[in-house]
Amino acid sequence: MTNTKKVKPRYKRLPSGQTGGVELLLIQSVDGLGRQGDVVEVRPGYANNYLLPQGLATVASAHHKRMVEKHRAKLQAIEQARLKDLRTLADSISKLSVTIEANANEEGHLYGSVNAADIATALKQHGVNLHNDQIRMEGVLKELGLYTVRAHLHHEIEAELKVWVVPTVQDDK
Repeated sequence: MTNTKKVKPRYKRLPSGQTGGVELLLIQSVDGLGRQGDVVEVRPGYANNYLLPQGLATVASAHHKRMVEKHRAKLQAIEQARLKDLRTLADSISKLSVTIEANANEEGHLYGSVNAADIATALKQHGVNLHNDQIRMEGVLKELGLYTVRAHLHHEIEAELKVWVVPTVQDDK
């Protein structure tokens, strides 16, 4: 006799959308995907590994959709307050100038390079916390000089930051 007991999956299946993806309701605006309160359809891996664990989205049940419609004005006020805070941050970033020391040769070429992580670390010293992916550069900085780098805070808000790359001061003993 064979055992035909049905095995339950260890995870809860997410409701599928019209094209086979997962239908989610965005709790926060996500660049390239949608705004807060939108119902979007994404691939299951993106939902399970990023949107749901980060708290950016929830399952788009009928109850959640009704609640969003009911509180849409309040959500817009919260989003406007968040945008105001980001604009204030953008203004303060635009007024900043960070200096990064790097080893360079006589012609001003760096032995390494300055990347987004270095700029994010320099900004932390000024009390501004940005992720590396929020700093937009055309490439790494490989020479001494003054550069203008963009900080992407929101799909509507960007700030320009002055970055000085200077040679490392060496003490002669």
